Amino acid sequence: MACELGKERIRVNTLSPGYIYTKLTGAFVDKQPGLIDKWTSQNPQGRIGRPDELRGVITWLASDASTYCTGSDIIVDGGHRAW
Repeated sequence: MACELGKERIRVNTLSPGYIYTKLTGAFVDKQPGLIDKWTSQNPQGRIGRPDELRGVITWLASDASTYCTGSDIIVDGGHRAW
């Protein structure tokens, strides 16, 4: 999409979060003994993320500070993919 829409001056980027604890994920993991421990063991930071930890990247992507950024996937996953 970034290639197709770039000529229209439309930027297309994605945000790929890791495990984020929300009401929705909480309703699932809170009923699964040991799942939080499993998830937290799968990244170098040893924890799952919070929704507020995504707002900096989202704000940056929506701002003029990222006008030369298109076709990018921003990974915010506590280092999960660094393993």
